[in-house]
Amino acid sequence: MKKVAIVGVGPTGIYTLHALVERGEPLEIELYEQAEEAGVGMPYNSDNNADFMLANIASIEIPPIYISYLTWLQNQSDDYLAQFRIERTSLHERQFLPRVILGDYYRDRLFAIVEKARGSGFTISINESSEVTDLRANPNGVSLWINHASQPVEVDFAAIATGHLWPETDVQTRKFFPCPWTGLMDVQISACRVGILGTSLSAIDAAMAVACQHGAFTTGADNALQFICKSDSQSLKLTLMSRSGVLPEADFYCPLPYESLNIATPEAIEDAIARGQKGLLDRIFRIIAQQLQDAAPQWSREIALEELNADTFPEAYFADRLEHDPFEWAKRNLIEVERNKQEQRTVAWRYTLLRLHEVIEEIVPHLDPPDEKRFKRGLARVFIDNYAAIPSESVRRLLALHDAGLIEILTLGADYERTNEQEMTVIYHHGRRSEFDVFIDARGQRALQSKDIPFPTLRAQLLACGDKIPDIGEDYTLQAPENARNRLAFGGLPWLMHDRPFIQGLVVSAEIGAAMAKALTQRAQRRRHNLWDTGELDE
Repeated sequence: MKKVAIVGVGPTGIYTLHALVERGEPLEIELYEQAEEAGVGMPYNSDNNADFMLANIASIEIPPIYISYLTWLQNQSDDYLAQFRIERTSLHERQFLPRVILGDYYRDRLFAIVEKARGSGFTISINESSEVTDLRANPNGVSLWINHASQPVEVDFAAIATGHLWPETDVQTRKFFPCPWTGLMDVQISACRVGILGTSLSAIDAAMAVACQHGAFTTGADNALQFICKSDSQSLKLTLMSRSGVLPEADFYCPLPYESLNIATPEAIEDAIARGQKGLLDRIFRIIAQQLQDAAPQWSREIALEELNADTFPEAYFADRLEHDPFEWAKRNLIEVERNKQEQRTVAWRYTLLRLHEVIEEIVPHLDPPDEKRFKRGLARVFIDNYAAIPSESVRRLLALHDAGLIEILTLGADYERTNEQEMTVIYHHGRRSEFDVFIDARGQRALQSKDIPFPTLRAQLLACGDKIPDIGEDYTLQAPENARNRLAFGGLPWLMHDRPFIQGLVVSAEIGAAMAKALTQRAQRRRHNLWDTGELDE
């Protein structure tokens, strides 16, 4: 049997294993997970999440592993559901539930896959608390060093499914957190001035993590959510901040799975790409505009879409929100989306943008550097805002904190500076100085380069090829160095973000896992991108 290693046993690793087992050819598979429990995944484990932190994906969207997430939930005991205050009768396929439950689902599904695999002639080993500390591509396979062992494990093929990579936090300072997922949940934050960079769900969850150390949410007599602050925590002040100061909208109702687009089809996008780099972004925007005008003619007229271009469309998209107080906008938006959910009403322009982001992402590797910058500054922000809509309950909690006088939004503008001064973080913006006793950078995962790869030998091999980012095939196999071809699949999300800026979520994990499993038997294909040799990657 071929021997295969899967490095990282979160959702991407699990979907890779699932796809390998479903292929049917018996394999010897070694699963390596650096955490104590394989199958849970960093975004869903209890070390990094509290029960009140909600996943922004529902069962209807999650690629099932033998059974759907909803079916699995319905099979759980009353005691299990009661831990999370879930009524069995309230379960449904569009429900947003605590992230830690997803961790339990994936761990359970891991063992379901392993059971099937062993019954089908596979040899499976689950290695927990086993960090792959080094990795090397060889002429005949891959060497992996586990927990700094002196001798490597040798395999024929390895799939890297390590997921997110966050900077380490010096929890001793308890003053600055470079992301919410490294240490924040273990630290008692005093009732002080807390700054949170970002306004997305990650930033809101970071605010909740701090706030819930100083009070609790409760439902008032009018059934409205309230936050009751402890008497000795009155000096707590939370500040969410971003360049625009815009809050995300609440998740909206739409048909799932996605309905096909009739104008911005894959064929139309491919044709636009085939006509060359010059003017590509503007050609694509014309397709976007035609699709929106066809699907949402009234909204298109309201924003004067026919007069807009790739640079001015984002301004029109955010204009109404920017003219209103963010919390007032959040209240209005929450009422609207909840009414639409009850009526199963789809807002055409929102749904069209949601479906567009995946097909439009195909152009990114083909943009020239000036258009790539224009895209990131403009259209990418629109698509990210649209697909990163958050659970309604998260909006309610945010509004409850605001009603309690505990949270505010700070608009930083295009130019701001952040410095550390005398154990505090200071933000300079609009000629003002804002001081924070504790600061959390919650802007999310950043795209990483070859120099950031955590395996020293593989990192050296890649850098020796001169690739600032890993040269990855469409099947996620490394194309360089030569030894890595057809032997090493690289599904680490931070290294895929350069030409896939919208890559995120469990659907993508399943896609990557299936592709890496298929790569075991098929010849690698080259990746489409031909950019990123412009010397601008380190910006």
